[in-house]
Amino acid sequence: MSERIKNSNFQIRLPLFLGLALAGGMLIGAKMFGGGTANVKGINEGYLKFKEILVNIDNRYVDTVNTEALVDYSIEKMLEKLDPHSSYIPKKRVKEANAQLNGSYDGIGIEFNIFKDTVYVVAPLSGGPSEKVGLQSGDKIIKVDGKNIAGIKINNLGVRKRLLGKKGSKVKVSIKRSGERELLDFTITRDKIPQNSVDVSYMIDEHTGFIKVSRFARRTYIEFRDALQGLTNQGMKRLILDLRDNPGGYMDRAIKMADEFLAGNPKIVYTDGKGARYDSEARARFTGLFEKGPLIVLINEGSASASEIVSGALQDNDRALIVGRRSFGKGLVQLPIDLRDGSELRLTISRYYTPSGRSIQKPYGKDPKDYRSDILRRFKSGEMFSADSIKFNDSLKYKTVRKKRTVYGGGGIMPDYFIPIDTSFNSAYYRKLSNKNIFQEYSFKYYKANQKRLEAQKLNNYVKNFKVSDAMLQELIAMGKKEGVKYKDADFKRSKKMIRTLVKALIARRVWQEKGFFPVWYGIDRTYLKALELFDKAADLQN
Repeated sequence: MSERIKNSNFQIRLPLFLGLALAGGMLIGAKMFGGGTANVKGINEGYLKFKEILVNIDNRYVDTVNTEALVDYSIEKMLEKLDPHSSYIPKKRVKEANAQLNGSYDGIGIEFNIFKDTVYVVAPLSGGPSEKVGLQSGDKIIKVDGKNIAGIKINNLGVRKRLLGKKGSKVKVSIKRSGERELLDFTITRDKIPQNSVDVSYMIDEHTGFIKVSRFARRTYIEFRDALQGLTNQGMKRLILDLRDNPGGYMDRAIKMADEFLAGNPKIVYTDGKGARYDSEARARFTGLFEKGPLIVLINEGSASASEIVSGALQDNDRALIVGRRSFGKGLVQLPIDLRDGSELRLTISRYYTPSGRSIQKPYGKDPKDYRSDILRRFKSGEMFSADSIKFNDSLKYKTVRKKRTVYGGGGIMPDYFIPIDTSFNSAYYRKLSNKNIFQEYSFKYYKANQKRLEAQKLNNYVKNFKVSDAMLQELIAMGKKEGVKYKDADFKRSKKMIRTLVKALIARRVWQEKGFFPVWYGIDRTYLKALELFDKAADLQN
Protein backbone atom coordinates (compact mmCIF):
# COMPACT_ATOMS: atom_id res chain seq x y z
CA MET A 1 0.00 0.00 0.00
CA SER A 2 1.21 3.51 -0.75
CA GLU A 3 -0.54 5.25 2.17
CA ARG A 4 1.81 6.27 4.97
CA ILE A 5 0.96 7.18 8.56
CA LYS A 6 2.90 9.79 10.51
CA ASN A 7 2.76 8.42 14.03
CA SER A 8 1.50 10.70 16.78
CA ASN A 9 0.89 10.35 20.54
CA PHE A 10 3.02 7.20 20.52
CA GLN A 11 0.05 5.22 19.17
CA ILE A 12 2.31 2.65 17.59
CA ARG A 13 5.81 3.58 18.72
CA LEU A 14 5.21 3.38 22.46
CA PRO A 15 4.57 -0.34 22.79
CA LEU A 16 7.44 -0.97 20.35
CA PHE A 17 10.27 1.35 21.34
CA LEU A 18 9.52 0.72 24.99
CA GLY A 19 10.46 3.90 26.71
CA LEU A 20 13.96 4.84 25.56
CA ALA A 21 12.84 8.45 25.38
CA LEU A 22 10.68 8.31 28.52
CA ALA A 23 11.70 8.35 32.18
CA GLY A 24 9.96 8.39 35.58
CA GLY A 25 7.41 5.60 35.10
CA MET A 26 4.88 7.64 33.14
CA LEU A 27 1.42 6.04 33.23
CA ILE A 28 -0.07 5.44 29.82
CA GLY A 29 -3.78 6.09 29.63
CA ALA A 30 -6.38 5.43 26.98
CA LYS A 31 -6.02 8.94 25.57
CA MET A 32 -2.45 8.16 24.57
CA PHE A 33 -3.83 5.67 22.08
CA GLY A 34 -6.62 7.84 20.82
CA GLY A 35 -9.16 5.20 21.83
CA GLY A 36 -7.68 2.94 19.16
CA THR A 37 -7.01 -0.08 21.37
CA ALA A 38 -9.15 -2.14 23.70
CA ASN A 39 -6.10 -3.66 25.40
CA VAL A 40 -4.80 -0.64 27.34
CA LYS A 41 -4.09 -2.67 30.48
CA GLY A 42 -2.07 -5.28 28.63
CA ILE A 43 -0.04 -2.66 26.80
CA ASN A 44 0.63 -0.72 30.01
CA GLU A 45 1.86 -3.84 31.79
CA GLY A 46 3.99 -4.91 28.85
CA TYR A 47 5.56 -1.49 28.53
CA LEU A 48 6.38 -1.24 32.24
CA LYS A 49 7.84 -4.76 32.33
CA PHE A 50 10.10 -4.16 29.38
CA LYS A 51 11.18 -0.75 30.66
CA GLU A 52 12.07 -2.31 34.00
CA ILE A 53 14.18 -5.00 32.33
CA LEU A 54 15.89 -2.50 30.06
CA VAL A 55 16.75 -0.16 32.94
CA ASN A 56 18.20 -3.05 34.97
CA ILE A 57 20.31 -4.18 32.01
CA ASP A 58 21.59 -0.65 31.50
CA ASN A 59 22.36 -0.12 35.22
CA ARG A 60 23.50 -3.53 36.39
CA TYR A 61 24.73 -5.70 33.50
CA VAL A 62 28.41 -6.62 33.80
CA ASP A 63 29.39 -5.17 30.40
CA THR A 64 28.48 -1.98 28.59
CA VAL A 65 25.40 -2.62 26.44
CA ASN A 66 24.05 -0.90 23.34
CA THR A 67 20.45 -0.49 24.52
CA GLU A 68 19.24 0.76 21.14
CA ALA A 69 20.52 -2.43 19.48
CA LEU A 70 18.77 -4.49 22.19
CA VAL A 71 15.49 -2.70 21.54
CA ASP A 72 15.80 -3.17 17.77
CA TYR A 73 16.45 -6.87 18.27
CA SER A 74 13.48 -7.18 20.65
CA ILE A 75 11.17 -5.48 18.17
CA GLU A 76 12.28 -7.78 15.36
CA LYS A 77 11.68 -10.87 17.50
CA MET A 78 8.29 -9.57 18.64
CA LEU A 79 7.14 -9.05 15.06
CA GLU A 80 8.17 -12.60 14.16
CA LYS A 81 5.32 -13.74 16.42
CA LEU A 82 2.79 -11.96 14.20
CA ASP A 83 3.27 -13.01 10.58
CA PRO A 84 6.11 -13.43 8.08
CA HIS A 85 5.73 -9.98 6.53
CA SER A 86 5.37 -7.53 9.41
CA SER A 87 8.82 -6.02 9.85
CA TYR A 88 10.84 -3.31 11.55
CA ILE A 89 13.46 -1.27 9.69
CA PRO A 90 16.04 0.62 11.78
CA LYS A 91 16.66 4.25 10.89
CA LYS A 92 20.00 3.56 9.21
CA ARG A 93 18.38 1.10 6.77
CA VAL A 94 15.17 2.97 5.90
CA LYS A 95 16.57 4.88 2.92
CA GLU A 96 18.05 1.75 1.39
CA ALA A 97 14.89 -0.29 2.05
CA ASN A 98 12.71 2.31 0.30
CA ALA A 99 15.06 2.93 -2.64
CA GLN A 100 13.61 0.20 -4.84
CA LEU A 101 10.00 1.26 -4.30
CA ASN A 102 10.83 4.95 -4.74
CA GLY A 103 12.13 4.12 -8.18
CA SER A 104 15.44 6.00 -7.97
CA TYR A 105 18.56 6.48 -5.89
CA ASP A 106 21.62 8.73 -5.81
CA GLY A 107 24.80 7.01 -6.94
CA ILE A 108 27.26 6.37 -9.76
CA GLY A 109 24.96 4.21 -11.91
CA ILE A 110 26.47 0.77 -12.37
CA GLU A 111 25.37 -2.83 -12.19
CA PHE A 112 28.02 -4.81 -10.35
CA ASN A 113 28.93 -8.34 -9.28
CA ILE A 114 31.33 -9.51 -6.59
CA PHE A 115 33.54 -12.34 -7.80
CA LYS A 116 36.67 -13.74 -6.14
CA ASP A 117 36.50 -10.91 -3.59
CA THR A 118 36.63 -8.32 -6.39
CA VAL A 119 33.92 -5.89 -7.51
CA TYR A 120 33.26 -6.18 -11.26
CA VAL A 121 31.35 -3.63 -13.32
CA VAL A 122 28.70 -5.68 -15.12
CA ALA A 123 27.47 -2.63 -16.99
CA PRO A 124 27.42 1.14 -16.54
CA LEU A 125 23.81 2.30 -16.73
CA SER A 126 23.02 4.05 -19.98
CA GLY A 127 23.32 7.82 -19.60
CA GLY A 128 24.51 7.52 -16.00
CA PRO A 129 27.53 9.16 -14.34
CA SER A 130 29.79 6.11 -14.71
CA GLU A 131 29.12 5.76 -18.42
CA LYS A 132 29.81 9.48 -18.93
CA VAL A 133 33.29 9.28 -17.41
CA GLY A 134 34.17 6.09 -19.30
CA LEU A 135 33.68 3.11 -16.99
CA GLN A 136 33.24 -0.09 -18.98
CA SER A 137 31.77 -3.54 -18.53
CA GLY A 138 34.44 -5.85 -17.14
CA ASP A 139 36.26 -3.14 -15.19
CA LYS A 140 37.37 -4.20 -11.69
CA ILE A 141 36.92 -1.63 -8.93
CA ILE A 142 40.06 -1.86 -6.79
CA LYS A 143 39.86 1.32 -4.71
CA VAL A 144 37.19 3.82 -3.67
CA ASP A 145 38.41 7.22 -2.47
CA GLY A 146 41.91 5.78 -2.17
CA LYS A 147 40.91 2.89 0.09
CA ASN A 148 41.30 -0.67 -1.12
CA ILE A 149 38.06 -2.68 -1.52
CA ALA A 150 39.53 -5.73 -3.29
CA GLY A 151 40.41 -8.74 -1.17
CA ILE A 152 38.67 -7.47 1.98
CA LYS A 153 35.65 -9.78 1.76
CA ILE A 154 33.36 -6.91 0.87
CA ASN A 155 29.64 -7.60 0.42
CA ASN A 156 26.89 -5.88 -1.58
CA LEU A 157 26.00 -3.61 1.33
CA GLY A 158 29.64 -2.54 1.65
CA VAL A 159 29.82 -1.67 -2.04
CA ARG A 160 26.60 0.36 -1.94
CA LYS A 161 27.73 2.17 1.21
CA ARG A 162 30.87 3.36 -0.60
CA LEU A 163 29.32 4.18 -3.97
CA LEU A 164 25.94 5.64 -3.05
CA GLY A 165 25.78 9.24 -1.90
CA LYS A 166 24.05 12.56 -2.34
CA LYS A 167 23.49 13.90 -5.82
CA GLY A 168 26.35 16.24 -6.74
CA SER A 169 28.88 14.63 -4.40
CA LYS A 170 32.03 13.13 -5.90
CA VAL A 171 33.72 9.76 -5.47
CA LYS A 172 37.08 8.61 -6.85
CA VAL A 173 37.30 5.02 -8.10
CA SER A 174 40.46 3.22 -9.19
CA ILE A 175 39.88 0.67 -11.93
CA LYS A 176 41.84 -2.34 -13.16
CA ARG A 177 41.05 -2.74 -16.85
CA SER A 178 42.00 -5.64 -19.08
CA GLY A 179 45.04 -4.72 -21.19
CA GLU A 180 46.09 -1.86 -18.92
CA ARG A 181 49.09 -2.28 -16.61
CA GLU A 182 48.29 0.60 -14.28
CA LEU A 183 45.12 1.38 -12.38
CA LEU A 184 42.86 3.94 -14.06
CA ASP A 185 41.45 6.67 -11.82
CA PHE A 186 38.01 8.19 -12.42
CA THR A 187 36.30 10.93 -10.42
CA ILE A 188 32.55 10.44 -10.71
CA THR A 189 29.89 12.97 -9.75
CA ARG A 190 26.94 11.12 -8.26
CA ASP A 191 23.53 11.79 -9.75
CA LYS A 192 19.93 10.64 -9.51
CA ILE A 193 19.76 7.11 -10.96
CA PRO A 194 16.32 5.94 -12.11
CA GLN A 195 15.38 2.32 -11.49
CA ASN A 196 13.06 1.11 -14.21
CA SER A 197 10.24 -1.26 -13.35
CA VAL A 198 9.53 -2.22 -16.95
CA ASP A 199 12.60 -4.22 -17.92
CA VAL A 200 11.65 -4.38 -21.58
CA SER A 201 8.78 -4.03 -24.04
CA TYR A 202 8.88 -5.02 -27.70
CA MET A 203 6.89 -6.52 -30.55
CA ILE A 204 7.54 -10.25 -30.96
CA ASP A 205 5.92 -10.15 -34.38
CA GLU A 206 3.62 -7.72 -36.19
CA HIS A 207 0.66 -8.63 -33.93
CA THR A 208 2.18 -9.79 -30.62
CA GLY A 209 3.51 -7.54 -27.90
CA PHE A 210 5.62 -8.40 -24.85
CA ILE A 211 6.11 -6.45 -21.60
CA LYS A 212 8.22 -7.59 -18.63
CA VAL A 213 7.63 -5.84 -15.29
CA SER A 214 10.14 -6.49 -12.48
CA ARG A 215 8.52 -4.67 -9.52
CA PHE A 216 5.62 -2.42 -8.52
CA ALA A 217 7.42 0.76 -7.52
CA ARG A 218 6.48 4.44 -7.49
CA ARG A 219 6.76 4.91 -11.28
CA THR A 220 5.75 1.41 -12.38
CA TYR A 221 2.31 2.29 -13.66
CA ILE A 222 3.60 5.29 -15.64
CA GLU A 223 6.32 3.17 -17.23
CA PHE A 224 3.87 0.34 -17.92
CA ARG A 225 1.26 2.57 -19.53
CA ASP A 226 3.89 4.19 -21.73
CA ALA A 227 5.06 0.74 -22.84
CA LEU A 228 1.50 -0.44 -23.47
CA GLN A 229 0.71 2.70 -25.46
CA GLY A 230 3.86 2.23 -27.51
CA LEU A 231 2.91 -1.34 -28.44
CA THR A 232 -0.68 -0.46 -29.31
CA ASN A 233 0.68 2.30 -31.55
CA GLN A 234 2.67 -0.40 -33.35
CA GLY A 235 -0.49 -2.40 -34.06
CA MET A 236 -0.42 -4.87 -31.18
CA LYS A 237 -3.42 -7.19 -31.17
CA ARG A 238 -2.33 -9.62 -28.43
CA LEU A 239 0.01 -9.37 -25.45
CA ILE A 240 2.23 -11.40 -23.13
CA LEU A 241 2.69 -9.73 -19.72
CA ASP A 242 5.64 -11.26 -17.86
CA LEU A 243 5.38 -11.00 -14.05
CA ARG A 244 7.77 -13.84 -13.26
CA ASP A 245 10.05 -13.17 -10.30
CA ASN A 246 8.25 -9.88 -9.63
CA PRO A 247 8.14 -9.60 -5.80
CA GLY A 248 5.39 -6.95 -5.79
CA GLY A 249 5.32 -3.54 -4.16
CA TYR A 250 2.65 -0.85 -4.15
CA MET A 251 -0.89 -2.19 -4.21
CA ASP A 252 -2.40 0.82 -5.97
CA ARG A 253 -0.02 0.45 -8.93
CA ALA A 254 -1.18 -3.15 -9.34
CA ILE A 255 -4.82 -2.03 -9.32
CA LYS A 256 -4.17 0.56 -12.03
CA MET A 257 -2.32 -1.98 -14.16
CA ALA A 258 -5.20 -4.48 -13.94
CA ASP A 259 -7.64 -1.68 -14.81
CA GLU A 260 -5.91 -1.20 -18.18
CA PHE A 261 -7.20 -4.64 -19.21
CA LEU A 262 -10.69 -4.74 -17.67
CA ALA A 263 -13.77 -3.24 -19.34
CA GLY A 264 -16.70 -1.97 -17.30
CA ASN A 265 -16.63 -1.96 -13.51
CA PRO A 266 -15.54 -5.46 -12.35
CA LYS A 267 -13.95 -6.03 -8.97
CA ILE A 268 -10.13 -6.13 -8.97
CA VAL A 269 -9.27 -6.83 -5.32
CA TYR A 270 -10.64 -6.30 -1.84
CA THR A 271 -9.04 -6.24 1.60
CA ASP A 272 -10.30 -7.34 4.99
CA GLY A 273 -8.64 -6.23 8.24
CA LYS A 274 -9.49 -5.90 11.93
CA GLY A 275 -12.87 -4.18 12.12
CA ALA A 276 -13.62 -2.01 9.09
CA ARG A 277 -10.76 0.49 9.27
CA TYR A 278 -8.62 -1.16 6.61
CA ASP A 279 -11.36 -2.85 4.63
CA SER A 280 -11.48 -1.72 1.03
CA GLU A 281 -12.66 -2.72 -2.41
CA ALA A 282 -11.10 -1.73 -5.73
CA ARG A 283 -12.93 -1.90 -9.04
CA ALA A 284 -12.06 -1.00 -12.61
CA ARG A 285 -12.86 2.68 -13.14
CA PHE A 286 -11.53 3.94 -16.44
CA THR A 287 -11.24 2.89 -20.07
CA GLY A 288 -8.00 0.98 -20.43
CA LEU A 289 -5.62 0.77 -23.37
CA PHE A 290 -6.05 -2.98 -23.92
CA GLU A 291 -9.50 -4.08 -22.79
CA LYS A 292 -9.94 -6.43 -25.75
CA GLY A 293 -7.58 -8.87 -27.36
CA PRO A 294 -5.92 -12.10 -26.20
CA LEU A 295 -3.85 -11.61 -23.04
CA ILE A 296 -1.44 -14.06 -21.39
CA VAL A 297 0.22 -13.44 -18.01
CA LEU A 298 3.38 -15.34 -17.03
CA ILE A 299 3.96 -16.10 -13.33
CA ASN A 300 6.16 -18.36 -11.23
CA GLU A 301 7.09 -19.04 -7.62
CA GLY A 302 8.84 -15.65 -7.45
CA SER A 303 5.68 -13.70 -8.37
CA ALA A 304 4.28 -12.24 -5.17
CA SER A 305 2.01 -9.64 -3.62
CA ALA A 306 1.08 -7.00 -6.23
CA SER A 307 1.93 -9.49 -9.00
CA GLU A 308 -0.67 -11.81 -7.54
CA ILE A 309 -3.24 -9.01 -7.34
CA VAL A 310 -2.88 -8.46 -11.09
CA SER A 311 -2.81 -12.12 -12.12
CA GLY A 312 -5.60 -13.05 -9.69
CA ALA A 313 -7.86 -10.23 -10.89
CA LEU A 314 -7.33 -11.06 -14.56
CA GLN A 315 -7.82 -14.79 -13.97
CA ASP A 316 -10.96 -14.39 -11.84
CA ASN A 317 -12.51 -12.00 -14.37
CA ASP A 318 -11.68 -14.43 -17.21
CA ARG A 319 -9.67 -11.70 -18.90
CA ALA A 320 -6.27 -13.43 -19.17
CA LEU A 321 -4.80 -16.88 -19.44
CA ILE A 322 -2.27 -17.46 -16.64
CA VAL A 323 0.75 -19.53 -17.67
CA GLY A 324 3.69 -20.79 -15.61
CA ARG A 325 3.94 -22.14 -12.06
CA ARG A 326 2.12 -21.43 -8.80
CA SER A 327 2.91 -17.96 -7.48
CA PHE A 328 4.52 -17.19 -4.13
CA GLY A 329 1.36 -16.82 -2.05
CA LYS A 330 1.60 -13.46 -0.29
CA GLY A 331 -1.85 -12.16 0.48
CA LEU A 332 -1.03 -9.90 3.43
CA VAL A 333 -1.04 -6.10 3.11
CA GLN A 334 1.60 -4.03 4.95
CA LEU A 335 1.21 -0.40 5.96
CA PRO A 336 4.47 1.59 6.30
CA ILE A 337 4.39 3.58 9.56
CA ASP A 338 7.05 6.25 10.17
CA LEU A 339 8.30 6.13 13.76
CA ARG A 340 9.53 9.10 15.78
CA ASP A 341 13.25 8.35 15.52
CA GLY A 342 13.22 7.87 11.72
CA SER A 343 12.85 4.10 11.77
CA GLU A 344 9.91 2.38 10.14
CA LEU A 345 7.34 -0.26 11.03
CA ARG A 346 5.74 -2.23 8.23
CA LEU A 347 2.69 -3.71 9.88
CA THR A 348 0.30 -6.21 8.35
CA ILE A 349 -3.12 -4.56 8.53
CA SER A 350 -5.30 -6.73 6.28
CA ARG A 351 -5.54 -9.67 3.92
CA TYR A 352 -6.37 -9.21 0.29
CA TYR A 353 -8.77 -11.32 -1.74
CA THR A 354 -9.26 -11.83 -5.46
CA PRO A 355 -12.65 -11.05 -7.07
CA SER A 356 -13.90 -14.63 -6.61
CA GLY A 357 -13.19 -14.44 -2.88
CA ARG A 358 -9.83 -16.23 -2.77
CA SER A 359 -7.27 -15.44 -0.13
CA ILE A 360 -4.04 -16.40 -1.80
CA GLN A 361 -1.86 -16.13 1.33
CA LYS A 362 -0.07 -19.43 1.79
CA PRO A 363 -0.16 -20.99 5.28
CA TYR A 364 2.40 -19.89 7.83
CA GLY A 365 3.21 -21.10 11.31
CA LYS A 366 5.38 -19.90 14.16
CA ASP A 367 8.77 -20.52 12.55
CA PRO A 368 9.82 -17.87 9.97
CA LYS A 369 12.50 -20.20 8.61
CA ASP A 370 9.84 -22.78 7.77
CA TYR A 371 7.89 -20.16 5.82
CA ARG A 372 10.96 -19.04 3.89
CA SER A 373 11.83 -22.62 2.94
CA ASP A 374 8.53 -23.14 1.12
CA ILE A 375 10.13 -22.89 -2.33
CA LEU A 376 12.61 -25.63 -1.37
CA ARG A 377 9.67 -27.82 -0.28
CA ARG A 378 8.08 -27.30 -3.68
CA PHE A 379 11.24 -28.69 -5.29
CA LYS A 380 11.36 -31.67 -2.96
CA SER A 381 7.66 -32.48 -3.37
CA GLY A 382 7.92 -32.44 -7.15
CA GLU A 383 5.57 -29.48 -7.59
CA MET A 384 8.09 -27.59 -9.73
CA PHE A 385 8.12 -30.47 -12.21
CA SER A 386 4.53 -31.73 -12.23
CA ALA A 387 1.17 -30.06 -11.62
CA ASP A 388 -0.13 -33.41 -10.35
CA SER A 389 2.07 -32.98 -7.26
CA ILE A 390 0.03 -29.97 -6.13
CA LYS A 391 -2.64 -30.88 -3.58
CA PHE A 392 -5.69 -28.63 -3.51
CA ASN A 393 -8.15 -28.32 -0.65
CA ASP A 394 -11.70 -28.75 -1.98
CA SER A 395 -12.96 -26.37 0.70
CA LEU A 396 -10.96 -23.63 -1.02
CA LYS A 397 -12.54 -24.11 -4.44
CA TYR A 398 -13.91 -21.01 -6.18
CA LYS A 399 -15.44 -20.07 -9.54
CA THR A 400 -14.37 -17.33 -11.93
CA VAL A 401 -16.80 -14.48 -12.52
CA ARG A 402 -17.96 -15.02 -16.12
CA LYS A 403 -16.87 -18.48 -17.26
CA LYS A 404 -17.34 -20.18 -13.87
CA ARG A 405 -13.98 -21.92 -14.22
CA THR A 406 -12.64 -23.60 -11.08
CA VAL A 407 -9.81 -21.80 -9.28
CA TYR A 408 -8.26 -22.48 -5.89
CA GLY A 409 -7.27 -20.43 -2.87
CA GLY A 410 -4.99 -21.31 -0.02
CA GLY A 411 -1.58 -20.49 -1.40
CA GLY A 412 -0.75 -18.49 -4.47
CA ILE A 413 -2.28 -18.23 -7.93
CA MET A 414 -2.33 -21.55 -9.75
CA PRO A 415 -1.83 -21.00 -13.49
CA ASP A 416 -4.33 -22.15 -16.08
CA TYR A 417 -1.45 -23.83 -17.92
CA PHE A 418 1.32 -25.29 -15.81
CA ILE A 419 4.87 -25.21 -17.20
CA PRO A 420 7.46 -27.24 -15.25
CA ILE A 421 10.79 -25.72 -14.37
CA ASP A 422 13.37 -26.52 -17.03
CA THR A 423 16.63 -28.03 -15.75
CA SER A 424 17.49 -29.88 -18.95
CA PHE A 425 20.35 -27.53 -19.89
CA ASN A 426 21.82 -27.12 -16.43
CA SER A 427 25.14 -28.65 -15.42
CA ALA A 428 27.91 -28.20 -12.86
CA TYR A 429 30.24 -26.99 -15.62
CA TYR A 430 27.77 -24.29 -16.71
CA ARG A 431 27.34 -23.13 -13.11
CA LYS A 432 31.10 -22.90 -12.58
CA LEU A 433 31.54 -20.83 -15.72
CA SER A 434 28.75 -18.56 -14.54
CA ASN A 435 30.21 -18.25 -11.03
CA LYS A 436 33.56 -17.28 -12.53
CA ASN A 437 31.89 -14.52 -14.58
CA ILE A 438 33.16 -16.13 -17.82
CA PHE A 439 30.01 -15.45 -19.86
CA GLN A 440 30.03 -11.75 -19.01
CA GLU A 441 33.75 -11.36 -19.65
CA TYR A 442 33.71 -13.27 -22.94
CA SER A 443 30.69 -11.41 -24.32
CA PHE A 444 32.29 -8.06 -23.47
CA LYS A 445 35.59 -9.09 -25.08
CA TYR A 446 33.79 -10.21 -28.25
CA TYR A 447 31.71 -7.05 -28.38
CA LYS A 448 34.75 -4.77 -28.08
CA ALA A 449 36.57 -6.67 -30.83
CA ASN A 450 33.56 -6.51 -33.18
CA GLN A 451 31.82 -3.34 -32.02
CA LYS A 452 31.52 -1.51 -35.34
CA ARG A 453 30.21 -4.56 -37.21
CA LEU A 454 27.70 -5.39 -34.49
CA GLU A 455 26.38 -1.85 -34.14
CA ALA A 456 25.91 -1.59 -37.92
CA GLN A 457 23.35 -4.43 -37.79
CA LYS A 458 19.66 -4.17 -37.09
CA LEU A 459 18.41 -6.09 -34.08
CA ASN A 460 15.99 -8.29 -36.04
CA ASN A 461 18.78 -9.36 -38.37
CA TYR A 462 21.03 -10.16 -35.42
CA VAL A 463 18.36 -12.25 -33.66
CA LYS A 464 17.62 -14.26 -36.82
CA ASN A 465 21.09 -14.70 -38.28
CA PHE A 466 23.87 -14.28 -35.75
CA LYS A 467 25.45 -17.58 -34.70
CA VAL A 468 27.77 -18.30 -31.80
CA SER A 469 30.31 -20.43 -33.64
CA ASP A 470 32.20 -23.47 -32.39
CA ALA A 471 35.37 -21.36 -32.55
CA MET A 472 33.76 -18.82 -30.19
CA LEU A 473 32.81 -21.62 -27.81
CA GLN A 474 36.39 -22.89 -27.81
CA GLU A 475 37.60 -19.41 -26.89
CA LEU A 476 35.11 -19.34 -24.02
CA ILE A 477 36.22 -22.79 -22.83
CA ALA A 478 39.85 -21.63 -22.91
CA MET A 479 38.94 -18.52 -20.90
CA GLY A 480 37.27 -20.78 -18.35
CA LYS A 481 40.36 -23.01 -18.08
CA LYS A 482 42.52 -19.95 -17.36
CA GLU A 483 40.20 -19.20 -14.45
CA GLY A 484 40.39 -22.74 -13.12
CA VAL A 485 37.18 -24.20 -14.61
CA LYS A 486 38.00 -27.73 -15.71
CA TYR A 487 36.32 -28.73 -18.98
CA LYS A 488 33.68 -31.47 -18.66
CA ASP A 489 32.62 -32.80 -22.06
CA ALA A 490 29.33 -34.40 -20.95
CA ASP A 491 28.33 -31.27 -19.04
CA PHE A 492 29.29 -29.05 -21.96
CA LYS A 493 27.16 -31.03 -24.40
CA ARG A 494 24.21 -30.87 -22.03
CA SER A 495 24.52 -27.09 -21.61
CA LYS A 496 25.74 -26.23 -25.10
CA LYS A 497 22.46 -24.78 -26.36
CA MET A 498 22.05 -22.64 -23.27
CA ILE A 499 25.67 -21.44 -23.44
CA ARG A 500 25.26 -20.45 -27.10
CA THR A 501 22.03 -18.63 -26.33
CA LEU A 502 23.38 -16.82 -23.28
CA VAL A 503 26.52 -15.62 -25.06
CA LYS A 504 24.45 -14.37 -28.00
CA ALA A 505 22.03 -12.64 -25.62
CA LEU A 506 24.81 -10.97 -23.62
CA ILE A 507 26.47 -9.67 -26.79
CA ALA A 508 23.09 -8.31 -27.89
CA ARG A 509 22.72 -6.56 -24.53
CA ARG A 510 25.97 -4.67 -25.16
CA VAL A 511 24.51 -3.26 -28.37
CA TRP A 512 20.75 -2.90 -27.76
CA GLN A 513 20.44 -3.18 -23.95
CA GLU A 514 17.47 -5.25 -22.71
CA LYS A 515 15.63 -5.05 -26.04
CA GLY A 516 18.51 -7.09 -27.43
CA PHE A 517 18.91 -9.49 -24.53
CA PHE A 518 15.38 -10.79 -23.99
CA PRO A 519 14.34 -11.68 -27.57
CA VAL A 520 17.44 -13.87 -27.76
CA TRP A 521 17.42 -15.38 -24.26
CA TYR A 522 13.72 -16.21 -24.39
CA GLY A 523 14.35 -18.30 -27.49
CA ILE A 524 14.97 -21.23 -25.11
CA ASP A 525 12.47 -20.17 -22.42
CA ARG A 526 9.91 -22.98 -22.19
CA THR A 527 7.20 -20.84 -20.57
CA TYR A 528 7.58 -18.00 -23.07
CA LEU A 529 7.54 -20.39 -26.05
CA LYS A 530 4.48 -22.24 -24.75
CA ALA A 531 2.65 -18.95 -24.22
CA LEU A 532 3.07 -18.15 -27.90
CA GLU A 533 1.14 -21.35 -28.68
CA LEU A 534 -1.76 -20.54 -26.34
CA PHE A 535 -3.24 -17.37 -27.80
CA ASP A 536 -6.20 -19.30 -29.22
CA LYS A 537 -7.03 -20.41 -25.66
CA ALA A 538 -6.61 -16.85 -24.43
CA ALA A 539 -8.92 -15.63 -27.20
CA ASP A 540 -11.61 -18.12 -26.09
CA LEU A 541 -11.88 -16.26 -22.78
CA GLN A 542 -13.10 -13.20 -24.67
CA ASN A 543 -16.18 -15.01 -25.96
